[in-house]
This record gives sequence, structure tokens and C-alpha cells, in this order.
Amino acid sequence: MQFQPLSPRNDTVPRKSLVIAIDPFSLLSDQLLLYIFSKLPYSYHSTTSLVCKRWMHLHGLLVQSVKLLDWDFLESGRLIRRFPNLTDIDLVRACIRLPYNPVILLSHKFLSIQLDSRFVGDRFVSGDDLLPHDVIDEGLRIVAEGCPNLRKIGLIGASEKGLSSVAAECLTLQELELHYCTDLSLRGISGCQNLQILKLIGSVRELYNSVISDIGLTILAQGCRRLVKLELCGCEGSYDGIKAIGQCCQMLEELTLCDHRMDGGWLSALSFCGNLKTLKLQSCQSIGANPGSDEHLGSCPTLETLHLQQCQMRDKKSIRALFLVCEAVRELVLHDCWGLEDETFGIASICSIILRRLKSLSVEGCSLLTVEGLDSVVHSWKELQRLRVVSCNNIKDSEVTPALATLFSILKELKWRPDSRSLLSSSLAETGMGKKGGKFFKRA
Repeated sequence: MQFQPLSPRNDTVPRKSLVIAIDPFSLLSDQLLLYIFSKLPYSYHSTTSLVCKRWMHLHGLLVQSVKLLDWDFLESGRLIRRFPNLTDIDLVRACIRLPYNPVILLSHKFLSIQLDSRFVGDRFVSGDDLLPHDVIDEGLRIVAEGCPNLRKIGLIGASEKGLSSVAAECLTLQELELHYCTDLSLRGISGCQNLQILKLIGSVRELYNSVISDIGLTILAQGCRRLVKLELCGCEGSYDGIKAIGQCCQMLEELTLCDHRMDGGWLSALSFCGNLKTLKLQSCQSIGANPGSDEHLGSCPTLETLHLQQCQMRDKKSIRALFLVCEAVRELVLHDCWGLEDETFGIASICSIILRRLKSLSVEGCSLLTVEGLDSVVHSWKELQRLRVVSCNNIKDSEVTPALATLFSILKELKWRPDSRSLLSSSLAETGMGKKGGKFFKRA
């Protein structure tokens, strides 16, 4: 008995040719792929970097800015291997120890930290909450050797040794943000010859506390002579520290003081800042106690902009001294300043001869100021071209005088929204909305 085979014999089966799939992207050079990746939206970078190891490496070459959260990622060397072309590194959050059970996120304008429910104390960040100095110094050494083209870095709790390694290796460093530092640690950045932008945060209320005094400001001034922009937050000091900055940093154009603890007399040292164009005061409890006599105040002839935000302006003597020093300003900005009433604002009219070059005035969130106080001052500035009044609820449209209305008509730029409630009620006046029993909808 013979059985027929169920399938044809092997010799009758046609051999199929083996086809190998070739990745078309493997034929492209690294430079061409980098160009393609650079044109993709930033939201696609994380997805495309997971395709293969080659793409991940190429994406790492495109990353230039990193905000580090895990210090081990830096200490192990993975940060430099993964992103070899970094020019901007923020190490502030990574320098703070993570709590055992972080359930609370504290956000501040300077930094954000995680806390646990067992937190006790009057400061959210103390010296024990930071990594040891030797650990931070070793991390900064790794950064300095691996990122020679670094242009910006943010640190907290760094010592003189760690900052010196960055200054020695990163010759192109231009911007530095330094938290929780001391006078002696500032000797480390004296070697940053090309540093142009510096932000020093010494003490922040309820967050952390460190001391930067005239000693640190003098060390800073003698080492960083090319500074263009300087911001001092929670720093102590006096006439001597500001004078040293003015004499040594002759290229300084913008100076910001935030919640300063300066002693009396610092205002008169501003006259040594021969190239200063912008002065900003933010969250200051006092402008300057005991500013001294007028003949010793001096002035800043190059100053163009004076910006005050969330400052206490109840001390009329210090306000008058500030206006005298800033005699040449062309732009005056007053935002959310406490105690700015008609009498205090009227000091500007007394100094009208000094503020004769003022061309722009912006007042926002100053609820004690009235139309009478505004009217008595703006007429004394003959060159005024721009006026901005926003959210000053004591200034009423109905109280605007004909003379003030005439001034409005000749201004080049006017933004007049002093009372948001009156603006809302006037816009709804003919709609019937907002009235008891009013109709909100009509049937078609």
C-alpha cells in the first residue's frame, strides 16, 4: 500500500530569498541627525531619545540646560556622560537633602523644596539640611572638568574651594546664582574674570539665613570687575560695600536690592556707580534709615530707571533722599508699594527740579494714592510722555480734573485703569447684569 504525501517534497519547494530590513536612519550621519532633531519641537525630544542608544546619545548632545534634582546623578559621572555640552546647570535643588517622607512642596520665588510632616523649627533650610561641603566641592570639581564651556550655574551652600575650581576651569562663566553663602566663600569667585551677571541670596525670611556684609561685597568687587548686572537679596552692608562695588565694577549697569539689610548711608554710595542705568528695590522694609544730609548724598548722573516694588514707603526722609540721588531718572516705576499716600508721593513734586527729565511714570497697586496726589505731581514734570495707572482703587474717574484730562490728551502713551471695580460696573451699566432682579438671558 502506498500513501500520497500530504505536502510536496523539499526539493520541489521554491526557496525564498532572505530579505534583511535596513534602518534608513542608520545611513545618515550624526551631524545630519542632529540637524533633524534640532528642528523637532522640544516636546518630542524625550520620546525620540528612547528609540535607540544612538539617538539617546545624539539627543544628549543637544541638551545645554539642566536643572538637577538628584546629586548622585552628578557624583557618579552620568550627568557629564549623558549631556557633554552643558552650558547652564542649576544645582540648587540637588544640594538640599530630601526628607524621608516628602509630602509637602514649599515654593518660593527663589527656590522650591520638599518637606515632610515632621518639620519643626523657625527655618525651612538649615546647614544640616544641605549636603556636606566636601561633597558639594567634589561635585563642583566634576562639573568644572566636564563642562569647560559652562556659562551659567546655580548653587547653594558652596564653599571657597568648590567655587575656586569652577572659576579656574570654566573661563567662559558669565552668570552665577549663589544661595546661602558667606563672606569668605566669595573669595572663590574672585577668579571669575568674565562674570557679568551675579545674584547673591544671603538670607531669605523663614527660609534660610546667612550673612553677607561689607567684607564679602568688597571681596566680590575686587575680583569680579566686569559685572554688568548685580542682584543682592537679603544682604547686609553699608556705605563701604556699595562704594567698593561702584569703584571697582565700573561696567555695572543694573543693581537690584531685594529685602536688603543695609545700614544707613548706603544711598550716598550710589554716586560712585558711574555707569549705573537701572536701580531696582524689591520687598524692602526700609529704603534707607538715616540717609544723611543732602550735600553728602551725591547723585547718579547716568541713572535712567528707578523701580520700586513691594517696598515700605512710609519714611518720607529716606524717600526724599532716594529721589535726590536718582535725580536723572527718566522712568519711575512704583508697584504695590505700601504707605505711598498723597503726602509721600508729593515729595516728588518738591523734587521736581531734580526729576525734571522724567518721561515715564508707572503706578500700580498703590491703593492709598488719590487723584489729588497724582494731579499735584504729574504737572510738575514737563517732559512726561507716558503714564500708566493700574489698580489704584482710591483714584476715581469722577475726580479727574480738567487740567489732568488735558495732560492725558497730549501724552504719547496712556494706560488708565485705576479702579477695576468702577471699570467693571461701567462696562455692565447698560446690560442689566449685576443688578438685583436683572435679566441675564433673553429668549430668541
